Amino acid sequence: MTPNSRYLTCAGRELHYMDWGQPDAPVVVAWHGLARTGRDMDPLAQHLVGQGYRVICPDTVGRGLSQWSPDPVHEYCLRFYAAQARDLLDQLGLQQVHWVGTSMGGAIGTVCAGGLMEPTLQPRIRSLVLNDNAPQLAQAAIERIKAYAGQPPAFDTVRELEAFFRQVYAPYGWLGDAQWCQLTETSVRRLPNGQVTPHYDPAMVQQFVLHPDDYLIWDHYDRITCPVLCLRGEHSDLVLPHTVAEMHMRGPGLRGHLHTVEVPDCGHAPALNVASHYRWVTEFLQAAEP
Repeated sequence: MTPNSRYLTCAGRELHYMDWGQPDAPVVVAWHGLARTGRDMDPLAQHLVGQGYRVICPDTVGRGLSQWSPDPVHEYCLRFYAAQARDLLDQLGLQQVHWVGTSMGGAIGTVCAGGLMEPTLQPRIRSLVLNDNAPQLAQAAIERIKAYAGQPPAFDTVRELEAFFRQVYAPYGWLGDAQWCQLTETSVRRLPNGQVTPHYDPAMVQQFVLHPDDYLIWDHYDRITCPVLCLRGEHSDLVLPHTVAEMHMRGPGLRGHLHTVEVPDCGHAPALNVASHYRWVTEFLQAAEP
């Protein structure tokens, strides 16, 4: 199925999103990771449409085709991303959604489902999938991400950029040649000098400097009442095993609403593009349906 590419003004900034599936189907919001775009969710969205879902895949402000923030100090942070999410759901008239979030997208889903930042969203999130994301992240991995995301390289050719992506995103697990090509072509922009670079605003990485505790979100996690699935990459350096163990001891874990899967042959973060990934997500979503 061919998705619709759409734009809305959310929290005062133009937000681009891909809209997959039939408008009256149960809705999944699929939100990408820190330096990525909503097009990373294409494989999962195509699968979920076949399972009877509608899938909304936004580009976060400063990424992909969404507007870059003119106020990065105050807008590249989870509070603003949550405000955009609320505005997106309001304008689309979505009262009940499942949420699948990779890395940063999982953190946005956590603060939305927790309800501390956007109280109206908590009862509207039916279930939450955290794809290699947790309420506390390993600092060493954050430093690694800051190192490559804060100063995106530029290359003379798209093929050189693809080679860079293949190296830095090797922990995603298996991707075929066509998928690596699509990942590159959907996240590239050309600079004034003719070179190509990843399609995001480098200022977004300042979230880790200006809001150093933005991803320490146990208080939000503890308030979640919907079912949660945590997919942890087997070799993830961002979500550590002891953090997953703590997730089982509090919040939805303490209430018996947390399910965890260790994804083999992946680090940070599983690409959600192979049969086992589809099965885990789909079975979880179906179990969360009323």
